Amino acid sequence: MKYLIGCFLLGLSTTGLNAQKTFSSLLQSGPMAGYSTMREVVIWVQTTQPASVYIEYWEKDSVKNRFKSETIQTQALYANTGKIVVYPLEPGKKYEYELFINGKKHIRPYAFTFQTQPLWQYRTDPPPFSFAAGSCAFINEEKYDRPGKGYGDEYFIFDSIARRKPDFMLWLGDNIYLREPDWDSFNGILYRYTHTRSIPEMQSLLATTHHYAIWDDHDYGPNNADRSFWNKQASYEAFQLFWANPTTNATGEGGITGKFSWNDCDFFLLDNRWFRAPENLREGNKEILGKKQIDWLIDALAFSRAPFKFVCVGTQFISSVPDKENFAIYPEREEIIRRIRANKIEGVIFLTGDRHFSEISVFKEFSKYYPLYDFTISPLTSGIYEVATEGNIYRENGTFVAERAFGWFEVSGKRKERVLTVSLINSKGEIKWKKEIRETELKYEK
Repeated sequence: MKYLIGCFLLGLSTTGLNAQKTFSSLLQSGPMAGYSTMREVVIWVQTTQPASVYIEYWEKDSVKNRFKSETIQTQALYANTGKIVVYPLEPGKKYEYELFINGKKHIRPYAFTFQTQPLWQYRTDPPPFSFAAGSCAFINEEKYDRPGKGYGDEYFIFDSIARRKPDFMLWLGDNIYLREPDWDSFNGILYRYTHTRSIPEMQSLLATTHHYAIWDDHDYGPNNADRSFWNKQASYEAFQLFWANPTTNATGEGGITGKFSWNDCDFFLLDNRWFRAPENLREGNKEILGKKQIDWLIDALAFSRAPFKFVCVGTQFISSVPDKENFAIYPEREEIIRRIRANKIEGVIFLTGDRHFSEISVFKEFSKYYPLYDFTISPLTSGIYEVATEGNIYRENGTFVAERAFGWFEVSGKRKERVLTVSLINSKGEIKWKKEIRETELKYEK
């Protein structure tokens, strides 16, 4: 990591954060399962000080046939984080594992698990799967927060998600909230990631579910930060340290753009900050994603054969409200829709966050075009925005919810007859609405 080697020589002390741990003096946070493929997965961990780390793992219900991973060394230079690539594995298997730090097994009151994706192609119908999604996770820290009542609450939402046992969790941005003391320095950014990642309520979700992420302004820099942010390289390096996506920088121009697949569905992870023009710019390119990222997205969507193609971006895409940084402010939305239509790309669904409320927006055109859905899921633990009268003309009736909540997505059915069921579930586990979309509904008229 160029930025780290060139600029970060003193390391990060996490001593002041250790009070949030409850199970181990050497385990700061995690372990967390990152990306999963058919042959390998990655396990992320953060220790309280430099340490050697490995796992011993086995297929579920076959504990006697154990395997040992490589041993990695966490370093203060990298905030004592590390990633263990577990390979070779067999497709379609569920595993349990134990974590060893400096040779000592570390126990928590739940099983550590991961899985590989199944080899179903040319053999069976694609398997069913489920995932959770959400955005805006503010964790209070009084001495650095604004005066007054804490902005974050209901952290038990992470336990609510974990109890449902999703195959993976998709974090849709504002996964941490950088404060004024944080974003000007690399140490500050690492501190905020560590503080958020260490809360006890999050640990079982991290350890039992695979995780993928994008960012928005608050985990990129200051509020509404854009391409001019002076410290964005440090933000990128921190994102790389604390998340375990399979790829980033898919455009070759920087940023966190990437993609992953789960069974027969594809997920396109967009960067709405790295290339974003300032909102007040009066001349020049007024863009959010930028030409290269849009070109990459259209190419990747055109290549995909997935029945559902999930485009994940921190900013609302379909909402008609020309405010709050939505795509409605920028001309790129019309270009992206036009190119999706011109290339007859089927099955596109947008997943967004940011707004501190949840809703479904639906863009319907001529009958020959299928409707474009935008599921906005927000917030997880941050404050709630309760302006239900905001004039989004594309909002589906009855879907505005001003509560802390997460999205629950289930994909099922036979090949070419796949069904997506989306539920919005509040922090207490109550279903607020449910929507079903069939693969056949997201196709063009012949």
